[in-house]
Amino acid sequence: MSLAQTDKYYLPQPSIWPVVGSVALLLMAVGGTMTMREIDGGLWILLAGLAVMFYMMFGWFGEVIRDSEAGRFNKQVDTSYRWSMSWFIFSEVMFFAAFFGALFYTRVLSVPWLGEGETMQQLWPAFQATWPTAGPGLTADGFQFTPMGAWGIPAINTLLLLSSGVTVTWAHWGLKKGARGQLILGLAATVALGLVFLGLQIYEYIHAYQELGLTLGAGVYGATFFMLTGFHGFHVLVGTTMLVVILGRSIAGHFTAEHHFAFEAVSWYWHFVDVVWVLLFVLVYWLI
Repeated sequence: MSLAQTDKYYLPQPSIWPVVGSVALLLMAVGGTMTMREIDGGLWILLAGLAVMFYMMFGWFGEVIRDSEAGRFNKQVDTSYRWSMSWFIFSEVMFFAAFFGALFYTRVLSVPWLGEGETMQQLWPAFQATWPTAGPGLTADGFQFTPMGAWGIPAINTLLLLSSGVTVTWAHWGLKKGARGQLILGLAATVALGLVFLGLQIYEYIHAYQELGLTLGAGVYGATFFMLTGFHGFHVLVGTTMLVVILGRSIAGHFTAEHHFAFEAVSWYWHFVDVVWVLLFVLVYWLI
């Protein structure tokens, strides 16, 4: 459906959904903290928060979709959505920049500093200022682990995500030229690649815990590894969920060559996820 050509900015009715989303975030924060502290009931609270969050997303996004399909959005609204998505992705860039910065600080600055001076040698005589490390007091005679290599599952996942960037772009080309079959097939392939990526990452985590001794308790290397790859995996999950919604809307006949920003927003997000993974593969897996 084409954008409404009116000068009047569409103002939706007051909504309960922001309040529902705030409750979901509160439950997730409390439940996540309790789970990490191994407090009884924490996991259930975390799951309840996730359920409320998905309920909020389904209801709120459903209202936006209905307003869009009813032709209530004009070009001014479309522009505001584009700016909003751009700023959101920029915030995500800063989010991962902070984590990559933490990795840089730990690997390039703090670990060499710990290896300098007589005081450090007296406190931790077995510590070696090399990367990867479990940290002071957790080497040699302490915690042992094997770092995750780049080749194998990480390399396969890199190929999967790079391929998914191609398939979602191919789907976009189909949408712009009115080839709905190409659109649906490209989106379905992208969703499939995202799901395979997530499955392989779950297997990688199980392998790390059970066979490599690489856990969240494996000092600074384990913490930075799971922090970066875990948050990226969560973003892949979110992106795949959004792609499933866009696929369902495409099957339902939504979007035209002139009006399809929802598709563009999700594709922007997916390409961002791809770029972050390439950086992860190089800096976390490859350059150990």
